[in-house]
Amino acid sequence: MASGGGGYWVWRLMFVLCCAGLWSASAARGYAQGAVETERTKEKEKAKKQETKQQEEIAQNANVEIVGATAFDKKVLLSELKEQLTSIQELGLTAARGDDAAFFLELFYRKHGYEKVEVRYVVAGQRLRLEIDEGVRVTVGTVSFVGNENLATDKLFEFLIGPTRERYGKTEKALPFVRGDLEEGVDLVRRLYISEGYLNAIVQMPNYRFTAGGAQVDATIAIVEGQRYIFGEVGFGGSIVYDPGALRDELADLLAEPFTERHLADIPRRLEAYYKGRGYYDVKVEATGSPENARGGRVPVRVAISPGPVYYFDGSTVSGLRRLNPGYVTKRFNKLSGQRYDPQVVDDVFREMLKTGLFNIMQIKPVPVAGNQLRLDISAEEAKSKQFGFSLGYGTYAGFIVGASFQERNLFGTGRPISTSVEYSSRGYKGEILYEDPYLFDTLVHMRIRLSALTYDFDGYSKFEYGGRLELERQFTKQYKLAAVFGARKVKVTSEGIDPIFLGRTSYLVNTVGYLQTLDLRTNPLVSPRGLVIDNTFDYAGSEIGSQIEFVRATGRISYYLPFAKEKKYVRVNPNADKEDESGWESWFRRSMLSVGARVGVIQGIGGNSIPIDERFFNGGGTSVRSFAERDLGPEDNGDPIGGEFFSVFNIEYSFPIYGELQLAVFGDAGNLIPRAEDAGLGNMRYGVGLGLRYQLPVGPLRIDYGVNPDRRPGEAFGAFHFSFGFAF
Repeated sequence: MASGGGGYWVWRLMFVLCCAGLWSASAARGYAQGAVETERTKEKEKAKKQETKQQEEIAQNANVEIVGATAFDKKVLLSELKEQLTSIQELGLTAARGDDAAFFLELFYRKHGYEKVEVRYVVAGQRLRLEIDEGVRVTVGTVSFVGNENLATDKLFEFLIGPTRERYGKTEKALPFVRGDLEEGVDLVRRLYISEGYLNAIVQMPNYRFTAGGAQVDATIAIVEGQRYIFGEVGFGGSIVYDPGALRDELADLLAEPFTERHLADIPRRLEAYYKGRGYYDVKVEATGSPENARGGRVPVRVAISPGPVYYFDGSTVSGLRRLNPGYVTKRFNKLSGQRYDPQVVDDVFREMLKTGLFNIMQIKPVPVAGNQLRLDISAEEAKSKQFGFSLGYGTYAGFIVGASFQERNLFGTGRPISTSVEYSSRGYKGEILYEDPYLFDTLVHMRIRLSALTYDFDGYSKFEYGGRLELERQFTKQYKLAAVFGARKVKVTSEGIDPIFLGRTSYLVNTVGYLQTLDLRTNPLVSPRGLVIDNTFDYAGSEIGSQIEFVRATGRISYYLPFAKEKKYVRVNPNADKEDESGWESWFRRSMLSVGARVGVIQGIGGNSIPIDERFFNGGGTSVRSFAERDLGPEDNGDPIGGEFFSVFNIEYSFPIYGELQLAVFGDAGNLIPRAEDAGLGNMRYGVGLGLRYQLPVGPLRIDYGVNPDRRPGEAFGAFHFSFGFAF
């Protein structure tokens, strides 16, 4: 839904060309991060792959005879022995090396359930003969746990078979009996008990019983759970500064967990973050628990705190830059000078820097100077700043689209990006130049200057337009931003079938001034948004600012997204815990989402001025009422839409997974389009119901929708098909 001729949504697949070393993808790393992959690491990985390839070739051509193998192909067995066979080729065949090959082949068979396998070797000159007596393949039968009163048998079973399941996946019904895997699984079960507070739990090794002629193993595992420990009284010592009650509140969710060494170690981490967020950079916290002194399973905990002085920011330094002016970085961090130290504030500026795309690597190290001052020493590696790309896409209204773009992200070393793009579709073409200054005059104001020209063929009329737009945007909080907008456009409209009386003025200059504001409370706007987003726009066109047409225009939008995800805390003792602790129904429900939205817009001429067709609103399409084709909802002339001065759109959609990243959506839409602003209201509503498919991509969903018109009027289609990208509203 858009004014000024209506917007269109397309699916765009971007091919970025790394030609002539112009551009490389930014892989941001830095503050509070782990090791960065270096060129040396990449070279080692490449060498390892090459070595493995060579070993594989040697193994497949080795002078080896394998007899008795029926369960596995010879190529598979030779591949498993590639290291041993490479050693034989390089150092010669000996009895010891032949014995090694037989031993590792037995290990391979046992990992697949051949418990009784025997492999003998014969050395005949430089030829190795491996004789295999596979025996029967043994599978895991019934597993019984004895003594587990507090943890469910099903959960214990999944931990027990975790090592085997990791190799075979959930599709394997008859898991092979691998003695080593089950013994490892017993350790996982024991660790599970410890993670649940059963510090003295005893999990005995399985008692095996072979059945079905030796082809199946039933196992019985005895468990003594013992006392479950929880956190008891927490006492604080040292110079704690803050009220003990406030510190306990900070730890409340952690203290509600079972007592474990891991949870105990989390107490210093949590409190150190609490103190550092209040300026105590050098705080030290130690927590000790005494299970031996527990009463009724409640473990007393003693926390010793040494906060040290309060630190304040004192400037920054930067190293490693080549083209970028160092002041671009230091000015962002120097604005913190004099403020009390807070790592979150540093992290916010750090993330702001990474979003520019100017850096491959950025690391920040606070360094104490002059007593209680902290200097931020920054090391950075610049990304290549030039990007050249092509785009291909398709939209149900625009048809096929092809485009090209070029961007320089670091113009003259200032960190200011400039980009240019051209795009052609079956309905027209457009070109654009965009210049940005993210910190106008070293303030938090983000300036954008956009120059563009386009031709476009709508149903019933065509237009040629060129002009510019200036935006001055300020992000006041993480959720709220406000922008002042100034625009100037020269528009020329030609008609193919619409009566001139419905076109309004066909050649005009329109200058506008206005604002747009957004309150975005969503947690992840691109992939799985949760929460509320509200935005609205207002603009004014008048003769005082040189506009040949005069109007006021306003739009508003509110959307709410409710995924049914629930916070889950998995015990990280099982490599498959994330997958196996959740039933299929829980997973399905967790990944489903309910979305609701509403939008309205009104434009009113000033002084009796009529509104030209290209400034009016249109309704219908993949992002509004989906039972209508693009722009087809509302008044028409000779079958062509002529727009209106007021619109409303209301949407509700429920989506849920059906396979992998593919989702099914059920939706209902309602909306209207009123010719005159004086008649604005919610009358003459039109509706749409339908189904859609969503494929989740890292940058948002690819959508296919079909909406049905439940109250068709004469001449209207039964429904409409839409192919687009991004969320519908």
